[in-house]
Amino acid sequence: MQCPHCGIDFAEEWSESYLQRSRGLMLSPLAYKPVAGTITTQVWGYRATACTRCEEPIVELGALRVQQSGVRVAIPDSWQRVFPRVGKVKHLDASIPEEFAQDYREAHLVLDLSAKASAALSRRCLQGILRAQGYLGGNLSQQIDRLLAEADTTKAIPSKLRTTVDAIRQFGNFSAHPITDQTTLQVIPVEPEEAEWCLEIVDEMFDHFYVGPDIARQKKAELDKKLAAAGKPPSKG
Repeated sequence: MQCPHCGIDFAEEWSESYLQRSRGLMLSPLAYKPVAGTITTQVWGYRATACTRCEEPIVELGALRVQQSGVRVAIPDSWQRVFPRVGKVKHLDASIPEEFAQDYREAHLVLDLSAKASAALSRRCLQGILRAQGYLGGNLSQQIDRLLAEADTTKAIPSKLRTTVDAIRQFGNFSAHPITDQTTLQVIPVEPEEAEWCLEIVDEMFDHFYVGPDIARQKKAELDKKLAAAGKPPSKG
């Protein structure tokens, strides 16, 4: 998993337990019969691990089924991270316009709280990037069409990015909810992985339109400086 503290991938090892009633402060667990003849108890459980890189803790809360024998079985998809509540936001290059960087940061910060809100912010960010690059249209889908139809090879996006950008129109039944200037932040139901993918797409757009060209300009400036020191003309391009 990716550590929410340092952002580095590590192999997690969870320590799991469940919360028991103590001095009347905890609600009694709910007994039910998921399988005929067997009685299990549903309680709140927690699990913790620590990043092997930065050694910071990660804690998740979820539902557990505790059998009479004492065996604990986690209920699928019930775990929710409670610490740290918000993961580390990737450092953004200074070349990225602040108006887009702000939407990106906020989309990342609310990802665990609301995938729908995160995806809406990512879409608005993407729409702003495309507009700034001259890809106009009545809605985001039309802007993507113009981006994919770019004939200038110096401006066309890489094939990998073409595929991912085009795929965003399938998230959350996008085709049934055209995102216009007036409805950019429209909240559309999406899966958590779709909202995360939206952020990755915006990240790749940042690299293509801002970070990559800025690095190229810096390298050219350094080369021209060396050429000037050697009494030679600046590089072309």
